[in-house]
Amino acid sequence: MEKILEVENLHVTFSTYGGTVKAVRGVNFYLNKGETLAIVGESGCGKSVTSNAIMRLIPDPPGKISNGRILFKGQDLTRIGEKRMRSIRGVDISMIFQDPMTALNPTLTIGTQLMEGLRDHYKVSAQEAKKKALEMMTLVGIPNPEERLKQYPHQFSGGMRQRIVIAIALICEPELLIADEPTTALDVTIQAQILELFEKIQEATGVSIILITHDLGVVAKIADRIAVMYAGKIIETGTKRDIFYRPEHPYTKGLLHSVPRLDVKGDLIPINGTPPDLFSPPKGCAFTARCPFAMEVCDKVYPKESKLTDTHRVDCWLQDERAEQLMATTALK
Repeated sequence: MEKILEVENLHVTFSTYGGTVKAVRGVNFYLNKGETLAIVGESGCGKSVTSNAIMRLIPDPPGKISNGRILFKGQDLTRIGEKRMRSIRGVDISMIFQDPMTALNPTLTIGTQLMEGLRDHYKVSAQEAKKKALEMMTLVGIPNPEERLKQYPHQFSGGMRQRIVIAIALICEPELLIADEPTTALDVTIQAQILELFEKIQEATGVSIILITHDLGVVAKIADRIAVMYAGKIIETGTKRDIFYRPEHPYTKGLLHSVPRLDVKGDLIPINGTPPDLFSPPKGCAFTARCPFAMEVCDKVYPKESKLTDTHRVDCWLQDERAEQLMATTALK
């Protein structure tokens, strides 16, 4: 399959009075054309920072892409100027930001906000922009689009505002859409509608999607592949089936065990402890202090990536043959 995006050894840091925060620490992943990749992990693990880095929206200062490459259709986005990046943002790559309640300007009509990007990038007439805006509102399921264009964000419900944010992101027909927690502020019935909308849009336009979320239910619905992130690193990647049915990293297993399931009785099993301080991240695996299977080596040396199948990879010392021998010996005793 054709790769539309490749992120290689991405590092993002933030300089503060207290020191340097290493928010993203060597992230690697790729996205194929027309697929949905979900990046999952708890709050503070670096998901949103990674997505903002792809869009080149890291504020400098205090933030900085300190190392790595972001290849979009072969072009390194970390090496191009801001003028060129502005021509890519919203046209080739679009982003849906976290909260639809604050993503829209309350002083401008929905029509003005929908048509703004189209007129700025393509210099189309007001009539052409309005026609495209009406088409997009119809695509995302907004009833009475002609009337709704004249209204303001406060006249829309949360679910409808999220649909408008999606329409704004898609109006210039991007090839890559980054959705950062697109269903967090919505109730479960509206979440289901938004997820169905993503599937419908991808089928209609062929857009590639990066979905940033901590909700594994969302992931199960629409993702093709999943990247699990912890303390600024991607620690396991695989297809949806790999991650849900054959998880290998203890953190991935912990995430799955902490999700309520109707077919499993008993209490939820939380992940004890807290993530490490990214002012001074550990040399080894960042999950060591919370891991029930931690070994001495885990705290001292970061594990090499283990390729389990063509689609499934994990960074964990438990995959080392020496660890397997040790566990087998312990079991015999």
